[in-house]
Amino acid sequence: MKGNNLLRAARLTSLAALAAASIAGANVAHAAGIPNKTLVYCSEGSPAGFDPAQYTTGTDFTADTFTVYNRLVEFERGGTKVEPGLAQSWDVSADGKTYTFHLRHGVKFQTTAFYKPTREFNADDVVFTFDRMLDPNQPFRKAYPVSFPYFMDMGLDKLIAKVEKVDPYTVKFTLNEPNAPFIQNMAMEFASILSAEYADKLLKAGKAADINQYPVGTGPFIFKSYTKDATIRFDGNPDYWKPGAVKLSKLIFSITPDASVRVQKLKRDECQVMSYPRPADIAPLKAEPTVAMPSQPGFNLGYLSYNVTHKPLDNADVRHALDMAINKKAIIESVYQGAGQLATNPMPPTQWSYYKNLPSNAYDSAKAKALLTKAGVANGLEITLWAMPVQRAYNPNARLMAEMIQADWAKIGVKAKIVTYEWGEYIKRAHAGEDDAMLIGWTGDNGDPDNWLGTLLGCEAVNGNNFGKWCYKPFDELIQKGRTTSDQAARTKLYEQAQQIFAKQLPFSPIAHSTVYQPVSKKVIDMRIEPLGYARFDGVGMQ
Repeated sequence: MKGNNLLRAARLTSLAALAAASIAGANVAHAAGIPNKTLVYCSEGSPAGFDPAQYTTGTDFTADTFTVYNRLVEFERGGTKVEPGLAQSWDVSADGKTYTFHLRHGVKFQTTAFYKPTREFNADDVVFTFDRMLDPNQPFRKAYPVSFPYFMDMGLDKLIAKVEKVDPYTVKFTLNEPNAPFIQNMAMEFASILSAEYADKLLKAGKAADINQYPVGTGPFIFKSYTKDATIRFDGNPDYWKPGAVKLSKLIFSITPDASVRVQKLKRDECQVMSYPRPADIAPLKAEPTVAMPSQPGFNLGYLSYNVTHKPLDNADVRHALDMAINKKAIIESVYQGAGQLATNPMPPTQWSYYKNLPSNAYDSAKAKALLTKAGVANGLEITLWAMPVQRAYNPNARLMAEMIQADWAKIGVKAKIVTYEWGEYIKRAHAGEDDAMLIGWTGDNGDPDNWLGTLLGCEAVNGNNFGKWCYKPFDELIQKGRTTSDQAARTKLYEQAQQIFAKQLPFSPIAHSTVYQPVSKKVIDMRIEPLGYARFDGVGMQ
């Protein structure tokens, strides 16, 4: 969630010009019916960039996907139901292998300081967006070679045979086989529609990488500037295609990694919305007369991943021993401070197909030590234990959790060295498989079980969000079959079997599902908790 400082004013004259332009932009937005209101969001970290197809974290998605961009289909605010987006309707063939999207007319791409579109959104933009991910030889992809972790993790590169422009406002996707979660997946962040015209302009200028620094979309807010680790500035989009959805003329992200500082800023009205309060701050914030504290059970999972390519973590007995040595109830008390529940499955209880009777290990140091001996690791084990540097909805304090696990493992003769990196580097190195064991987690993306089992544990995801790099054929076959089965009851049976395999193999240790709180100023109107883990500001207003 990094990026570069995109707009620098070297002289006072340029500062004055920027200020004047900013005021002019606000006046235009105000004139177009957008209330002349500013909202400041205290976010927890810097985005890695502004190209949604490249990234996988809520920090990135809040900063780009739901501000600058739209998708063909979209999740409703505050829910997981899919509704029309840039496609106003779609048809599915009888065999489930052809999806035809009928595109919305009159949608404008944003006019920015660095780009002025000459045409409206059409089928060319959809084809470009997906061809870039599908075709390694696509010219823009060759000019700016990046990875597409979600697209690849879900096997969409193998699933989608072709994307065709039928006419300027119709696009046809042909799949190699039926895919039950396809429409849900198309509402996800990686499927955000880019401007083919803007990309072509960047390509001709030899600046293809700028798509990750200077984003242009059709969304509710127009990107203005980014000062790394400090602020991101957006203007309300006066041409947004959803009438009345933009209620802010200015949206500012104040990047504030320290949760206690976020709390103080919220209390002082320096920001009106903040991310990820610490458990210890919940009660004091509830007592603040100017702050509202909505909450709901989290659609999330915090877990400890084992890198099965590193010996002896390739041995399931070793993984089970490490798991049963962890006092998870103590972690929930100390780390989550009551705002969490014990996890046993690789998905939350609110996800359909959750297997209620899945066996799990009880906390038992003596039994854990005996199991290590059985596995041939009786003389102690030294491993690295990675702890996230940031607070997430699924893990409010990874450092404390790591220290507690370290102490638990020491009781069975396992010496763990705690390692951490800056967040972007942490994810990059984890994708490369440098860790032995790492704390990570997940907030569901689309309400489908495949988003947990396939994305976190499937063979296609071993270079992406399957951080443990666990590829187990009997499990993977069930996941693949689940994707091609349309009946939900039949899919549920397959996913229940997959969860039972998970429990025996234990490629990661589920720790907890946390309760999600969203502290907001009482001045804020209609801010909703998003179950899929990001923040959205379309539809949000200020008194």
